[in-house]
Amino acid sequence: MPADSNAAEQEMIARDIEGYLARHETKELLRFLTCGSVDDGKSTLIGRLLHDTHMIHEDTLAAATRDSKSMGTQSGELDLALLVDGLKSEREQGITIDVAYRYFTTAARKFIIGDTPGHEQFTRNMATGASTCDLAILLVDARAGVAVQTRRHAYITSLLGISEIVVAINKMDLVGYSQARFDEIVRDYQGFASKLPARNTRFIPMSALKGDNVVHASTQTPWYDGVTLLEHLDTVPLGGRRNMVDFRFPVQWVNRPNLDFRGFTGTLAGGCVKPGDTIMVLPSRKTSTVTRIVTFDGDLAEATPPLSVTLTLADEIDCARGDMIVHREVSHVGSEPHVAQDVAAMVVWMDDASPLVPGKEYLLKHGANKTPAVVNAITHRVDVNTLERSNAPTLALNDIGQVTIRTSRPLVYDAYTRNRHTGAFILIDRLTNATAGAGMLLDPSEVEGHWKDAPQGGHLAPSSGVVTSDERDKRLGQKPFTLLFTGLSGSGKTEIARALERRLFDAGRFAAVIDGAALRAGMSRDLGFSKADRSENLRRGMEVARAMNEIGLVVLASFTAPDAAVRVRARELVGADRFAVVHVSTTLDACRLRDPSGLYRDAAEGAIQNVPGVDFEYESPTDADLVLPMHELGARDAALRTAVERVTALLEARGVILK
Repeated sequence: MPADSNAAEQEMIARDIEGYLARHETKELLRFLTCGSVDDGKSTLIGRLLHDTHMIHEDTLAAATRDSKSMGTQSGELDLALLVDGLKSEREQGITIDVAYRYFTTAARKFIIGDTPGHEQFTRNMATGASTCDLAILLVDARAGVAVQTRRHAYITSLLGISEIVVAINKMDLVGYSQARFDEIVRDYQGFASKLPARNTRFIPMSALKGDNVVHASTQTPWYDGVTLLEHLDTVPLGGRRNMVDFRFPVQWVNRPNLDFRGFTGTLAGGCVKPGDTIMVLPSRKTSTVTRIVTFDGDLAEATPPLSVTLTLADEIDCARGDMIVHREVSHVGSEPHVAQDVAAMVVWMDDASPLVPGKEYLLKHGANKTPAVVNAITHRVDVNTLERSNAPTLALNDIGQVTIRTSRPLVYDAYTRNRHTGAFILIDRLTNATAGAGMLLDPSEVEGHWKDAPQGGHLAPSSGVVTSDERDKRLGQKPFTLLFTGLSGSGKTEIARALERRLFDAGRFAAVIDGAALRAGMSRDLGFSKADRSENLRRGMEVARAMNEIGLVVLASFTAPDAAVRVRARELVGADRFAVVHVSTTLDACRLRDPSGLYRDAAEGAIQNVPGVDFEYESPTDADLVLPMHELGARDAALRTAVERVTALLEARGVILK
């Protein structure tokens, strides 16, 4: 820390040690890491921070000075990296192998530093160190510029949700403190980072060895008018990576010390809880009320992350290790965790002995849960140089890719971007018990699925048609078109489609009904009812619809299609000029009353889950071409006739029915 700040701290310690400790206890804590390519100066930078803020004990400094003569890289001068590299092999090789944690403090904040390895073979250690940090210092050697490992680490910190980045362009003394070289590296990095999610990024020219712009401003870079690294660390806003809105309490232990006490112990992973709050246990969806928040030091009036507490409930409901307690009344749409056995995730592969192979069974550890899991497919692998996606049969050491996973028991989770504690997991090799991969769960609504996948075949040559579209139009008396009927189960969408098919057939036109439920008995028999599976079922239906349109047919597609974003993809796939959405907007109460398949009855009994409108959100269309409120159109037969008339009028208005 600066001399005047350090002197003030020392004076306060001598004058009022208790006051100093109390003040120190309330300081903000910033966790950050250094990363980048090998030999970019990460350990030296941390050594410089510790040395210039007077955070090195005299005996440690003396030992480093002594070892610099035999193991150092500075020709006998003090090698600052030795203040951090603690392993003998690290000192001998002059590299960092494992994550080294160091602690220091300034008048403004407390810091925990993670010095992570730069070697590609130790990328797993870097990812581990980054998982708990709020800020990343990405070092770049001014001579070498942005390297492959620089890009890999930039991408991994992005995946891990680190929003504050310092690009420390180090060893400026070896390029003559050239502003032109600094600007060139900044442009190079920005060109790569433009493909990543937007983050707060600061570029600082420095020499960790000489101390330029680390703790003290340098006279060697008069063209740089920004802050030093330490000034930035002291003042960077700490928005926090904890989700303080959505209450999440993963249960780690059922606390039953005697017959009169039963509580659920764990660490809050998000939000706030108070006695009197109504809660729900997932995945069972059993509900109760919080009666006490118990700690060793007494009961609390409320608890927030990262406190570890025991909750007692008003009711004797089933709740076990691995379950998650959340608020019963969610604060806003989409704030309830996902519950699914089929999930999508980004994975950083860490096993150098065995690649990730689809179909192989691993153990998936998610919080307190450990469940067998199979990687069903690798959606794509990411090229860390270009961030382009490509097909891949396996993921090797340090590869990063998106995968789909099937677990033996349901996961209760949030997307990693929403809550890193409930959205992270690891894959464990069942034979060696070694950590094979680290994963970040994705929001099902953000998963592309197969809508935009490139064909797998390498020699696809579609044949040219010999019958023109105009010839088909004249022969059939119609233009090809797809109507997507969407609505809750029991809304009447399939009945309308069937009745319209009859009406068009009687008029000499040709239409075909694609029923999403019937599709599940055939080509979609492998799909469940998760968000991703519903998306894939609709995609397959729309591929069939597009093929039918190509031969001139009118397609009447009946799908619940609860996700608005997926309906947009359906419109894009078929073509906006030959596609329309009909929202059969029958209310949930009317659908429950009708309940032709017994779906709502089973949902009420807890026999099934993921029912749109009940425990699975149905996003009502805001862009529907026609809305049919069947519950407002009279008796069932009359409502059906009215609906068919209105849809027929829509087809005529769109020029589908030729005169």
